[in-house]
Amino acid sequence: MAMQTLTQRLANPTRFMALSARLLPWIGALAAALIVLGLYMAFFTAPPDYQQGHTAKIMYVHVPAAWLAMFGYALVAASSFGLLVFRHPLADVSAKAAAPIGAVFTFLCLVTGSLWGKPMWGAFWAWDPRLTSVLILFFLYLGLIALRSSIEDEQLAGNLTAILAIVGIVILPIIRFSVDWNSIHQQPSVSRLGMPAIHPSILWPLLVMAAGMTLLFAALHLKAMRNEILRRRVKALRLVEVQSAAGLAQPAE
Repeated sequence: MAMQTLTQRLANPTRFMALSARLLPWIGALAAALIVLGLYMAFFTAPPDYQQGHTAKIMYVHVPAAWLAMFGYALVAASSFGLLVFRHPLADVSAKAAAPIGAVFTFLCLVTGSLWGKPMWGAFWAWDPRLTSVLILFFLYLGLIALRSSIEDEQLAGNLTAILAIVGIVILPIIRFSVDWNSIHQQPSVSRLGMPAIHPSILWPLLVMAAGMTLLFAALHLKAMRNEILRRRVKALRLVEVQSAAGLAQPAE
């Protein structure tokens, strides 16, 4: 018998639940450790910016949140593709679990960006291409969540939200290149071709925070997937009980 791939093995919800139960504590602990280390490096070892001073240190939360806002939507879209094309049993679970988490990181990106923008630009908000496109991403997340919650049929809800998620992925390249369209937002300093444009004393705390927040995203996603699987199991058991009770209640002919 051919060896099953990891994806095929994890397609079984029971195997996924067993593996995620072992991984989740380790991922959560490592995420917490890296975030604590990253915050220590950001506040106690990283120098203040030569122009913005200590205000720029908000980037240690803002930049990873921005990365994860886009990564979260890419995960939703990829999971939606897996549902529509491959009918992977856990694809819809993954998409549903990732959407609220991605929305939270997008909201965090918008809030920290506004707090950073006030002393730099003199206003909490500007209708800049980068800011506006991230706001649209946030509304896309809310649209996915609202669409799913408004449809009682879970299969139909999953298919419709999957279509919307795949169509909406066009926002990601728009966000990526929006800084080139007469934007007041600074140009990419890390995610660009060539070497990063920031000093290692600032880069390393940023990368540690990014790793910690990425693991936090992973831990939250695994936990949300586990909760969704359990919810669907409980719903299925209740449906069986209702059907059994209805069958017993029918009078004998």
